Amino acid sequence: MATAKRAPAGAAVLRGDITAAIRNAVMHELAEVGYGRLSIEAVARRAGVGKTAIYRRWSNKLEMVLEIVSDVAGRSVPLPDTGSFAGDLQLLMMIVSRALQHRIASQIIPDLMAEASRNPQIAETLQKALRTHQQAVGEKLIGQAVTRGELPPGTDPEVAVDLILGPLYWRLAVSRTPLGDDYLETLIRVVTAALKTG
Repeated sequence: MATAKRAPAGAAVLRGDITAAIRNAVMHELAEVGYGRLSIEAVARRAGVGKTAIYRRWSNKLEMVLEIVSDVAGRSVPLPDTGSFAGDLQLLMMIVSRALQHRIASQIIPDLMAEASRNPQIAETLQKALRTHQQAVGEKLIGQAVTRGELPPGTDPEVAVDLILGPLYWRLAVSRTPLGDDYLETLIRVVTAALKTG
């Protein structure tokens, strides 16, 4: 007589829905209380799980936050080829400005940047994720524009992305100044003119 197989217990099975709930809870806790006051207990409570579910996945708070934040920070921005540098630039700036104005991101980013100045592991994780992402965006966006003849050969992708995203980050994440109706249009015009002059 055949008997039904029992699923392995304990750490052998990590349910995806529980992991997703924990990740979501971490992001909301970071937004509400910041890294310094975030606790495993509060994350478990918000996720509706026991602390052991968290400790099966991460050994401590720092490891948990680093993995989750690194994953979010490293997500690639979709960059379809619109056919022109102006179109690509407009799309990129619109996506980034919306992301920086997102309710949760606008609370988490300044807190993590401040924490990074005190915690070398957080600083290194954020820098690595953002540097990789910046390089990918620069190579595609600037590479396409150079190939089309819209920007001069030798345009530095790293400097270009700093020039493109720096003002948005400063305005939305640091000074927290709302974007005016024509701000993006003006920024696109100024950035394009600067990059064309080499």
